[in-house]
Amino acid sequence: MPVIDHDALRRHAIARTFFKPTTLLRAIQRLGFVQADPIRAPARAQDLILMHRVKGYRAGDLEARYARLAVEEDCLVNYGFLPREHLALLHPRTARHAWDDEMNGRAAEVLAFIKARGRTHPQDVQRAFSHGRVAGYWGGELNASTHLLDGMHYRGLLRVARRDAGTRVYEAVAHAPQNEGAEARHARAAALLDMIVALYAPLPSPSLGYLTTLLGYGTPHLKAEARNALKDAKQRYGHTKVDGETWYWPQDENPASRAHRVDPLRLRFLAPFDPLVWDRRRFERLWGWAYRFEAYTPPAKRTMGHYALPMLWGDRMIGWANLKVSDGRLVPDLGFIDKRPRDPAFRTALDEAYHETSLFLGLDP
Repeated sequence: MPVIDHDALRRHAIARTFFKPTTLLRAIQRLGFVQADPIRAPARAQDLILMHRVKGYRAGDLEARYARLAVEEDCLVNYGFLPREHLALLHPRTARHAWDDEMNGRAAEVLAFIKARGRTHPQDVQRAFSHGRVAGYWGGELNASTHLLDGMHYRGLLRVARRDAGTRVYEAVAHAPQNEGAEARHARAAALLDMIVALYAPLPSPSLGYLTTLLGYGTPHLKAEARNALKDAKQRYGHTKVDGETWYWPQDENPASRAHRVDPLRLRFLAPFDPLVWDRRRFERLWGWAYRFEAYTPPAKRTMGHYALPMLWGDRMIGWANLKVSDGRLVPDLGFIDKRPRDPAFRTALDEAYHETSLFLGLDP
């Protein structure tokens, strides 16, 4: 019988997430969730994730086509994009911190304003209301109207209708009421847990527990139900122990399957939030080194770079790349865990990855 070891788990993780490139909507449906990030280095995280999974994808395609797709911007374990049908699992959402009467009054006024106008840019809200300034998430200050719109979106009063040059344009939305019985709430939490496992499997037990906790970001009102669903993990998912640690994956999958083929000559630059990279604990278990996301680390303390993209060659994470664009050309800065591979196959794979990335960015390849 084939053995499930770290090699098998590594091949399974790669093969299942890099499915045959498909349409944009089908790729998002297949993934279930695409994490977003505003940093563009050389493209936003959502674009870097989708370039490997959508046929002919170009940076910015998601933003350009979003309004025509059955896709929503919303919160799951982080902020990102998910199929519209998943909203029924998330809403109506009860925020962890209730608003006071003053904030509820402001929200009611802004909601009435947006309902009357239709799709509304935040600048229109800022011009109509004098909300002042509030403390920012990462220090500094934010426009209070922007902060309020974020909160209204999170609470399910607004949806993102489109983006204009990266800025969210909102419209009012009303989510259908849900069955709040204990059984129905447990079923919603279990379905959310299934989404997480399907996206990030195979998962070591500590990572599954951590992700269950993070579901409290997108569904704080189902926090207790998610913890209870986690207790049934060994009944819901395939699992085994490797080096004393239990790993989980969807019940209908087999990590030991010989069908999990990985192209040994393919090289990919992966976003820091790619499903293959996102779980740093799993990354270290499968590839033997610790990847660090250092965009918010002071430059003098960085070891990999501002926005290091892990480099996957075949089934090996051999290092990272910092990519920038200068004079219309891709400029790479590479780092390696061991010595840089010297064989011609690596040089060819690297050139092909540069070519693919240049096309994705709309550069001269």
